[in-house]
Amino acid sequence: MSVLERLTSEDAIALEDKFGAHNYHPLPVVLHKGEGVFLWDVEGKKYYDFLSAYSAVNQGHCHPKIVGALTRQAQVLTLTSRAFYNDVLGKFEKYATETFGYDKLLPMNTGAEAVETAIKICRKWAYEKKGIDENEAEIVVCNNNFHGRTTTIISFSNDPIARKNFGPYTSGFIKIEYDNLQALQDVLENNANVAGFLVEPIQGEAGVFVPSEGYLKTAKALCEKHNVLFIADEVQTGIARTGRLLATCGNCSCSDKHCSGTPEVKADILILGKALSGGVFPVSAVLANDSIMGVIRPGNHGSTFGGNPIACAVAIAALEVVKEEDLAENADTLGNVFRKELQRYIATSHIVKGVRGKGLLNAILINDTEDSSTAWDICLALKENGLLAKPTHGNIIRFAPPLVMDKEQLMDCVQIITKTLKAFEK
Repeated sequence: MSVLERLTSEDAIALEDKFGAHNYHPLPVVLHKGEGVFLWDVEGKKYYDFLSAYSAVNQGHCHPKIVGALTRQAQVLTLTSRAFYNDVLGKFEKYATETFGYDKLLPMNTGAEAVETAIKICRKWAYEKKGIDENEAEIVVCNNNFHGRTTTIISFSNDPIARKNFGPYTSGFIKIEYDNLQALQDVLENNANVAGFLVEPIQGEAGVFVPSEGYLKTAKALCEKHNVLFIADEVQTGIARTGRLLATCGNCSCSDKHCSGTPEVKADILILGKALSGGVFPVSAVLANDSIMGVIRPGNHGSTFGGNPIACAVAIAALEVVKEEDLAENADTLGNVFRKELQRYIATSHIVKGVRGKGLLNAILINDTEDSSTAWDICLALKENGLLAKPTHGNIIRFAPPLVMDKEQLMDCVQIITKTLKAFEK
């Protein structure tokens, strides 16, 4: 079969089912083309994308500036490994560190790799700077977290599907309840071996749980008091998704024109991925100041593809698009509109219990049990009506469109969503 041969949806699904590992359960739609906020399947049907590849496509599908950066760089130099310097990595490091306000950047490829990198940096800092005995450092994490699916990361997950039959697990982690400052305080006051607190500013995969007002700020203050590194996993929430350049920016303005330069919470270690790539080429990064990143020396960590010229060119363009097109401001504005419109519907709904989120990272809670198929069935109906979304944790549907969406398109999507939900009302 030629790779250029156009497949039907049925053929494409059958190929994956036969030759691919069954580690995903996709919605039954086979996509062929994307542009801006839209996707087309192999039969030519057009859809609104309301997932954005789990927020990797914040800048919209196939953004011409980002694709242009990729194609130009691909024609010149693609990969050298880090055995040699290349003339793009330094430019990316300078641009990103200046954008986010850090001294140093360590480039990787995927979000999970970046989380693993942050864990290693935190532990090495604990032994060399804080004075914790080697192999005794512990990192505090939150229940219902999602930081990836590597062996170390699933070791501190409480998702049975991610963990079952993958042990033995990596030790060195303490799990506490998310959005519980007392639990964090108790751990920090009673354990001198805590090196870091790893947290998602908003728990996306768990169902878009937004913490209480002031939670992140107070958590950071507690970490500072006990000389513990505050590690923010902004792989999904970063790059304008929540209406700010970073979710940890809180209520400060992060558009290029208005940013005060003083975030509400500045992580000691910042983890980025997904939209750092513009959805075009895998790239992730860990950022920290010299006092922390300085513990990493030649041979301590690396990646053949980490910091490759294509990824660096793409990441610069991706960040430039966010600034030039005021995507954080747009996400903030449209997110408020979206939640207001959905709340208006939910007020008289029996099928939806609530909507929550920040910026254009939102979710609705379906009025059914987690083990029901209702949310999945609603997503199938949304697909038929021209909008693509996906359930998480059984009875929650996450809504995260590309940030280039305009208000007219958003209202069209609200109409599709409410029309679909009405068909499920009892």
